[in-house]
Amino acid sequence: MRVRLSKRFSFEAAHWLPTFPEGHKCRRLHGHSFRVEVVVEGDMPVDRGYLLDYGDIRTAIEPVETALDHRCLNEIAGLENPTSEMIAAWIWNRLESSLPLLAEVIVEE
Repeated sequence: MRVRLSKRFSFEAAHWLPTFPEGHKCRRLHGHSFRVEVVVEGDMPVDRGYLLDYGDIRTAIEPVETALDHRCLNEIAGLENPTSEMIAAWIWNRLESSLPLLAEVIVEE
């Protein structure tokens, strides 16, 4: 049986979007309460009764959350243009090796 599990976390951060047009409000430094949902998907081993331990998901997420929380995102390598899409890709790149069942990363402001 194919199943999907998700784990959410949030972080507070500041950023500006340098590729937005001059004068656009998002080009100025501002902050958000970001919410992230990490989704894993796979075939559940029936004999075990679960796909993945939520603790393992949390362990994978913790260093990512720590790297982002209460930071200026533009100062983080790889997030010089920290749009929600780029943040999702950055998170994906940091989780994919520790969460091989990673299926989706959703970022909300």
